[in-house]
Amino acid sequence: MNALIISAVWGVIMMFSGIVLKQKHAIRNLAVAGLILLLLANGLEMSGTMFFKVDTKGMIEFDRFALLFDSIIFASAILYLLLSARDMEKVGSNYAEYLALIFFILCGVVLVASFKSLLILFLGIEIISIPLYILTGSDKRNLKSNEASLKYLLLGAFSTGLMLMGIALIYGATGSFMNANIDVFKEPPSALLITGMTLLMFSMAFKTSVAPFHFWAPDVYDGAPVVFSSFMMTIVKGAAFIAFIRLFDEAFGSLAPKWQLWMAILTAATLFIGNITAVFQQSVKRMMAYSSIAHAGFMMLAVYAMNTDAKEGILLYIAAYCLATIGIFAVLGKMSDYTFDGFNGFAKSQPLLAATITIFLLSLAGIPLTAGFLSKFYMLKAVIDTHHNLWLVIFAVLMAAVSIYYYFRLIQAMYFKEGTVKEIHITPVFKWTMMILAAFIIILGIYPNLLLYWLYF
Repeated sequence: MNALIISAVWGVIMMFSGIVLKQKHAIRNLAVAGLILLLLANGLEMSGTMFFKVDTKGMIEFDRFALLFDSIIFASAILYLLLSARDMEKVGSNYAEYLALIFFILCGVVLVASFKSLLILFLGIEIISIPLYILTGSDKRNLKSNEASLKYLLLGAFSTGLMLMGIALIYGATGSFMNANIDVFKEPPSALLITGMTLLMFSMAFKTSVAPFHFWAPDVYDGAPVVFSSFMMTIVKGAAFIAFIRLFDEAFGSLAPKWQLWMAILTAATLFIGNITAVFQQSVKRMMAYSSIAHAGFMMLAVYAMNTDAKEGILLYIAAYCLATIGIFAVLGKMSDYTFDGFNGFAKSQPLLAATITIFLLSLAGIPLTAGFLSKFYMLKAVIDTHHNLWLVIFAVLMAAVSIYYYFRLIQAMYFKEGTVKEIHITPVFKWTMMILAAFIIILGIYPNLLLYWLYF
């Protein structure tokens, strides 16, 4: 509850900061201070200290799983702002408002991580989605940004309609919106309940860009300003997956035999489409968009398995994926050429950044001694422990092997191809933050319990 209220209040503060503070760096520092406060307040709540006591009637529960996820998200958001907040100045003149929208999105993230009622799930998803429609189209001079925003709005509204219909059908079948009441419903599942569950599955698959509901993601991620694409592909995607897991674990856990095969099919399709399509991309930004779909396939393994390894693994996976993707997009946002050729010779002009990008790419590819390797291992182990559909494990390993090809294309361009990279302005804070990201990825790859310890502490 600490983070929920503080994020909402700080969003309002950021809205009015543009009137009081005229210098961009002061607005940026205020936003970073707000995120640090959020992280500290969330950490205090994990230790039992609550600033606000609100009776939510059981509709929201801040358990340790949700609080640890929130801490990962707030830490990622701090690093995101340290690396990319300056790039928001290039998008438009509404600097303070962009940061305010990010705080409102974080408010929705806290809700979807902690919901115990389908009504809170819907509310959290909409609090996340509406600011994203605005941020996607924030570069008003760019037609691709405008097109991406319109496409996201229309398709997002359609998926929201599916969610509302699913919630209505579930309420009609069970007479309750509460997760626990739905899962212990004693009667045999009616067609109404199964249909409602299916509609919710499709809606959440859209929000997480799972195939075949992924078709909006590449165009939206590619069309949105780079600085906001990074936020959407990491923090927002992670929140959607936590909501997906909580929904099907708590509300439909007893119906697992009816949806597990469908989850396996969606997972395989997402892994295949994301990885194979990424191979043929010539733009690094668009390749990362399809790579995001491929990683959604790996995260879907946790939704399919729904056991202890899956829940531990999804937290590690989100941390590893957020750190690596935020780092790559931070550099991409400073480039004028997003193609692979635009990175030719990058290692000669920016050796430190090239080294950190290489670590990020190795983690995304799942190479040992990085957090990406162990997070993938947790996902595969979770599926093996179910003793069902083991073909999915073999298929996921094959698709992970395919991903190595397109990640190493970028490494090859930076180190083994000649080219002239346009000079980019890098601050000392930027370099230190990139090194911290790379260090975190290696440390979590060797000692994952540094993170997972807090799940049971």
